[in-house]
Amino acid sequence: MARGESQNGNRELIANGLGWFSIGLGVAEVVAPEKVAELIGIKGRNTSHALLRIYGLREIAAGVGILSQNRPAGWMWGRVAGDLLDLTSLGSALASRNVNRTRIGTATAAVLGVTALDVLCARQLSIGSGQRKVATPPSAGRVRKTIIIDRSPEEVYRFWRDLSKLPTFMNRLESVQITGENRSHWVAKGPAGRTVEWDAEIVADEPNSRIAWRSLEGADVDHTGSVTFERAPGGRGTLVRVEMQYSPPAGSVGATVAKLFRAAPGQQIEQDLRALKQVLETGEIARSDASIHRGMHPAQPSARAAIA
Repeated sequence: MARGESQNGNRELIANGLGWFSIGLGVAEVVAPEKVAELIGIKGRNTSHALLRIYGLREIAAGVGILSQNRPAGWMWGRVAGDLLDLTSLGSALASRNVNRTRIGTATAAVLGVTALDVLCARQLSIGSGQRKVATPPSAGRVRKTIIIDRSPEEVYRFWRDLSKLPTFMNRLESVQITGENRSHWVAKGPAGRTVEWDAEIVADEPNSRIAWRSLEGADVDHTGSVTFERAPGGRGTLVRVEMQYSPPAGSVGATVAKLFRAAPGQQIEQDLRALKQVLETGEIARSDASIHRGMHPAQPSARAAIA
């Protein structure tokens, strides 16, 4: 086993252990807050029991999040934030009367130890998230769409392969600039006039057949994708199939990216493919302003487009 794979396995084992620990602690706090309060040295305070139940729900949510993700760095940092909240609450309790200060001190030491482990694991997962494999990106979202275009696979491939032409039919794209061999810089429209940018590289290029790409480390949008071009049956042109996986990051940029994808990415890709069909078949995008949609958009194609 390679060293990187061993490190990834260790990180996952620690994260899974902390996830189960979080769920176990959360269940105890929800089901028996009185016992937990007594264990940490707080007696006869109904307010603290209600607070423990809330903390328990937080712990359960964090545990489920950690166990359900391949690289749960965000959930681990959420645990760190929860640990800090727990330490604040213990500090406040320590200054109160009618508490067992020895038990509170012991509980505080235990939480400090868990916090250190949470921080270590969260940092390792954050670093490891930059060491991505093309075939297994984080999958917060997945899109698969197809359309039939009445043009040959060679013609459709040539048009798509010229990345600078993508903004002509991808509504949210502002520009794509070639920055090196198989590498490019993408700028997309975000909400409230903001833009989202990322660098990408082509990882597979099979002329007239398939193009695959991935975003590079540090991108605002962590994603991979591919487009295939197959000759449609019955001489009807080309079957174009697009597959994408993406994962918006955490933080303010992540919030912007999440808004960028909020209108169902599958619907956006579907509209883009309709626009591509119109560009290749008619030379322009037929647009309509008599619609419930905001702004101009590709008109509805005929049933022959066969988008799926």
